[in-house]
Amino acid sequence: MNFEGLTCSAAAAIDVPLPGSATKVGAWLCVEQPGAWGRDVIGDEVLGPEITPELAARTAAAHVRPTLIRRPGRNEFTGTRTVLIANSRPEGFWCERFEITDLKQLLDVDLHLLNGPPPGIGARVDDPVILVCAHGKRDQCCALLGRPIAANLAADYPDQVWECSHTGGHRFAPAMVLLPSGLTYGRVDTESATAAVEALRRGGFTLTGFRGRSGHKPIEQVAEIAVREQVPAALDDLTVRLETDFTTTDPAVAGAAVVTHRDGRRWHVTARTVAFAPRQASCGAAPKPATALIADSVRRLA
Repeated sequence: MNFEGLTCSAAAAIDVPLPGSATKVGAWLCVEQPGAWGRDVIGDEVLGPEITPELAARTAAAHVRPTLIRRPGRNEFTGTRTVLIANSRPEGFWCERFEITDLKQLLDVDLHLLNGPPPGIGARVDDPVILVCAHGKRDQCCALLGRPIAANLAADYPDQVWECSHTGGHRFAPAMVLLPSGLTYGRVDTESATAAVEALRRGGFTLTGFRGRSGHKPIEQVAEIAVREQVPAALDDLTVRLETDFTTTDPAVAGAAVVTHRDGRRWHVTARTVAFAPRQASCGAAPKPATALIADSVRRLA
């Protein structure tokens, strides 16, 4: 198949599935940065040379995802920045918000605390935080496709919507992450994005465009989605655990996970790696082999 002339998102949309494609992130540091962003959140020193090296080292050491955020549209910088910190692990996820007037104040935050219970650094955030990737310097698809979605969502959720820097998987643009739950979506339009937000506000979520939860590994993401496609369940009804001692003689089988419903039902799900025709993973990049995970089997245990 010839993908020449297509954007990376158009090429992926032909046959590459979404499940299992959410970037694995357990903790987030989202810093408001109005205006243009560089290609790399930390590497391009968009936050300034004084703070960038130290912040890069600290986020890496604490396994925290640094993310730039800004309100949709053109906004004047007031000198005060919103900072969101979040833990998106499936059990006990949380989000807090505070403001800073100097980027050096970020160095006062012990980022290791983001991997535990709510630290009380900021005010608790109860409504879903809506991050829509609009990182044009990283890939044109995110800007061209993401910004209109963010603008439309902001009309209904003005205090909850942020354009954000690269979340991983721009070939699935428009891409959206809901914090603190970590629900990650791709190929959304305004209708499906709104439906996802409204479902989450009611304690559930929609499967349309769902890539997985950022707090899960890819195999766990695939396993959860495979079970949810068969069994209606609220957001917190299912827990997923990677089967670390799983063995198989089939080289295409990537692994297995056990999904447990709060009512005691359990499923064993295996995931298989499938290959697709080479294509660009990013706009302007050379084609390379594409792979994805799919559910290979879903077996009821109890």
